[in-house]
Amino acid sequence: MFFDTHAHLNAEQYNEDLQEVIDRALSEGVSNIVVVGFDRPTIEKAMELTEKYDFIYASVGWHPVDAIDMTEDDLQWIEELSGHPKVVALGEMGLDYYWDKSPKDIQQEVFRKQIRLAKKVKLPIVIHNRDATADIVEILKEEGAGEVGGIMHCFSGSPEIAKECVDMNFYISLGGPVTFKNAKKPKEVADAIPLEKLLIETDCPYLTPHPFRGKRNEPSYVKLVAEQIAEIKGLSVEEVAQATTENAKKLFGIN
Repeated sequence: MFFDTHAHLNAEQYNEDLQEVIDRALSEGVSNIVVVGFDRPTIEKAMELTEKYDFIYASVGWHPVDAIDMTEDDLQWIEELSGHPKVVALGEMGLDYYWDKSPKDIQQEVFRKQIRLAKKVKLPIVIHNRDATADIVEILKEEGAGEVGGIMHCFSGSPEIAKECVDMNFYISLGGPVTFKNAKKPKEVADAIPLEKLLIETDCPYLTPHPFRGKRNEPSYVKLVAEQIAEIKGLSVEEVAQATTENAKKLFGIN
């Protein structure tokens, strides 16, 4: 059974056929999905999905691209939602220096506030990182984020940075890019990081794995990520599925 630890089934790309997408996931052996909310509308939809499906959980937080829009009321709302039994993490949060909608200092401030909240409510965090690795690692260390740990979502850095994050109590999550023929780093990370610190995800509808690259991603494709990791590590797909599912359940506190 596969655990898709990062999906956006709350995205408008699934408005027409969400039930069919979920049915396909179940038929491919996906046992659990965490739907990630990162602003008001996506958090609301994620919470709706957790109420409707017993195998869907939510992570709630504020995306760095939209950090400039986050208010104290939003942070208070996230804190209230953190007490919901199916909210298993805070995020995605982090830094994104690719898009320039939110200034870096505001992104960093919002990131720090969410880490502090996670420590207060004792939930792990889901980290979004784009072109900001050094600052992310520094802030995680300065804020003592290892106290709650979490996930380096769709990790794209080097094995050395991955090991540094593992030492800070973070799991390394790999998605579609590990299946891309030209993606050297994710494959190196899959090889270097022990299975007990790896997670799998789709980040659907984005980052669709080979051979469906360019089409809409969906949770049923998480199996392709597991297959690639299994090939790299010389393991069976079942071993990768079992270990990454156990890792996710342990991190999220799911029995």
